[in-house]
Amino acid sequence: MSSSDQPSEQRAWLPSIHALISDSMGELAVRELPLFPLPDLVLFPQEVLPLHIFEPRYRMMLRTALAEDKRFGVVRWDPDSQTLANVGCCAEIIQCRTQDDDRSNVVTLGQQRFRVLEILRESPYRLALVSWIEDDRVDSPDELISLAADVTQALRDVVELTGKLLGKAATLPSDLPDLPRELSFWIGAHLAGPVADQQQALLEITDTSKRLREEYQLLDHTRRQLAARTVLKDTLTPS
Repeated sequence: MSSSDQPSEQRAWLPSIHALISDSMGELAVRELPLFPLPDLVLFPQEVLPLHIFEPRYRMMLRTALAEDKRFGVVRWDPDSQTLANVGCCAEIIQCRTQDDDRSNVVTLGQQRFRVLEILRESPYRLALVSWIEDDRVDSPDELISLAADVTQALRDVVELTGKLLGKAATLPSDLPDLPRELSFWIGAHLAGPVADQQQALLEITDTSKRLREEYQLLDHTRRQLAARTVLKDTLTPS
């Protein structure tokens, strides 16, 4: 039976069902998004990411993004497994300077996270069907605020102990986020060392408390190591 042969009652339901799905999904509604894979790089919301675009296919992607809504998806490419992550972060172009040779220096800002539902095409650049993802609703705001305070203190201790070991004062940046979710993203983005696996895992978590708890464990472990090294340094340093 063709669509035109459907009973009138069934056809009458179709627009209302589509409207219901659109209304209920809100920001989770799917959309097409160009993908820009980067080896072992994980972009977090509200983080600035400068890029140098030089490959012809990504020059084409950039032109398309600039002509539309200035957005594309940054996803981690794992060089070891040769796989693309299922969750990435949308990057919004906030500055673009194109050189005479058509290469571009771009500054982007991380926006919403997304999940890759389907790769629609591979050439000339990857185009995917994605859905936006957000953290779950918070059931205990007071507990979350308390947890964020513990994480901030652990971060402050790590920074101060690192400064002491290096022999120079170090403090937290003045623009450190104070909201729990934004704080968790900031910490995830600023983990030091080869930590792409950990960063990708943190990006994919949709529970703010869980993300902060995992970051607290990382920071507390680092804090204990730094404290031990500080004690050893003080012991060996002549008075």
